[in-house]
Amino acid sequence: MTENSDDILTRLPARLKEARRAKGLSLEAVANLSGVSRSMVSQIERGESSPTISTLWNLTRALQVDFAGLLEEANNADQIETLRSDEVPSIDNMGQNCRIRILSPPEEAGGHEVYDIRFDSDGALNSQPHARGAHEQLTVLEGAVRVTSGSAVSELNQGDTARYAADVLHSITAKKPARVFLIVKNA
Repeated sequence: MTENSDDILTRLPARLKEARRAKGLSLEAVANLSGVSRSMVSQIERGESSPTISTLWNLTRALQVDFAGLLEEANNADQIETLRSDEVPSIDNMGQNCRIRILSPPEEAGGHEVYDIRFDSDGALNSQPHARGAHEQLTVLEGAVRVTSGSAVSELNQGDTARYAADVLHSITAKKPARVFLIVKNA
């Protein structure tokens, strides 16, 4: 699919407005959910401002819509959405000595989230309780980690899987480099 940037910028404002209205959200509600100012959301919807990738990412997460879907042609049947390794969003400022890659689509945020987490030596991801009834499933791809959920503790090695409550304080720690695949399922 070859498009020029003018085509994308023409479609984006209407698609964002359509997604907001489909969710029954006001500009103020989208601003509160996304962290993007109400005036900026309004300017973007009117085509008076072009959002940064970061702003667009925040808006799509707040609206629970597919980031790429907003920019594609309307007919996207029989297509495979592909994100190359360097295009996968990541969170680098959460935890200690770890990098979190977000594998699930933005519209799954708060529901069924999938992460690829790499820990350096003495890496840790300490998490506050998620929504009541939330659970996590973690599989160790490389190395070894310690999982804590409430007062329960489990040592896991490569190939091991743990399922545990995530509606309590929980953490994943690694003394040496490790990599895990994490699924978060909110109730």
